[in-house]
Amino acid sequence: MAAFRPSYPVTRYEPVAVVDLTSREERERLSPAALKAFFNIIERWNIRDPDARALLGGVSNGPYYKWKKDPSRLLDADALTRISYLVGIFKALNTLYGETLADQWITLPNANRVFSGQPPLAYLKTGGVPAMQTVRRLLDARRGGL
Repeated sequence: MAAFRPSYPVTRYEPVAVVDLTSREERERLSPAALKAFFNIIERWNIRDPDARALLGGVSNGPYYKWKKDPSRLLDADALTRISYLVGIFKALNTLYGETLADQWITLPNANRVFSGQPPLAYLKTGGVPAMQTVRRLLDARRGGL
């Protein structure tokens, strides 16, 4: 007698393949669009260059201004991950709020206990990738009605 093996139901949706950020080819493919998106978001949010560099993980002036001048440069996996979170935050804010508030939200004091009355930008700069993940989840939960 064969043992019963539970299985997932058949679906027409296949899981999305994970992008291998260790692959130079993938990073070359993603970097230009990521940098363009990053600088567009920074402009919309009216973020100063030192704060923008902090969001990228403390990038020094040289690479930052080279990226700004020529966005076809290659990013490392950390910078791509950070930009991915920021794009998600940007998208969630624009889904939740009108354009004006969505663009100001990042720099406004926030009463949510995650931010302790500080602007989300301060939290993101000091908390790095884990903070970006938290903010992204917070906004996604709000979008979902939680």
